[in-house]
Amino acid sequence: MNLRIVLADDERMVRTALRAILESEPDMEVVGEAATGAEAIPLVRELRPDVVLMDVRMPEIDGIRATEQLVRTMTDPPRIVVVTTFENDAYVYEALRAGASGFLLKRAGADQLVQAVRLVSRGDSLLFPAAVRALAARYAPVDPSQALRDRLTEREAEVLRLMASGLSNAEIAERLGLGPETVKTHVARVLAKLGARDRTQAVIAAYECGFVVPG
Repeated sequence: MNLRIVLADDERMVRTALRAILESEPDMEVVGEAATGAEAIPLVRELRPDVVLMDVRMPEIDGIRATEQLVRTMTDPPRIVVVTTFENDAYVYEALRAGASGFLLKRAGADQLVQAVRLVSRGDSLLFPAAVRALAARYAPVDPSQALRDRLTEREAEVLRLMASGLSNAEIAERLGLGPETVKTHVARVLAKLGARDRTQAVIAAYECGFVVPG
């Protein structure tokens, strides 16, 4: 089955370039385009794509609010990757908090773009640990009252810290000497206990309660 993708960007040339790259892949199909967040919301609800590439800054409704509305109102929202010019930007952090599975720089190469779409379509998150740490250091509203230590077992806490370091399940398994399925179970329990949709949301929660400290 093809991966169905919606592009939301106010620059036609950007959408055209993204479409050309993605549709050169045999298993990817761009099923719709939007020039504003206001256009993207009903389009995504109608087409129900697997992945949305969402520009952060758009007229009418920006990518943050559009992401927030889609994640909050759809029963099975698509994976959303926000596309941005500057990675160290409050808009990027707000988009991650709103429910985006990760972000991608507009200057990213074609291979990075394709890999990002494949990654999030599998339910993984597109995390860049150094960039997320920098964003959290500048923008995370730390609230120690939301402590995670009482909610997580020692092993789950260890797994969450490694997730925040950007390690995949396979890498966590190797680091801890566990089986991949065991790690997958721990990750699922962490997400459930935090009420997180995916790894990105779990890591953001870890920063905002001071469980993981930037730097």
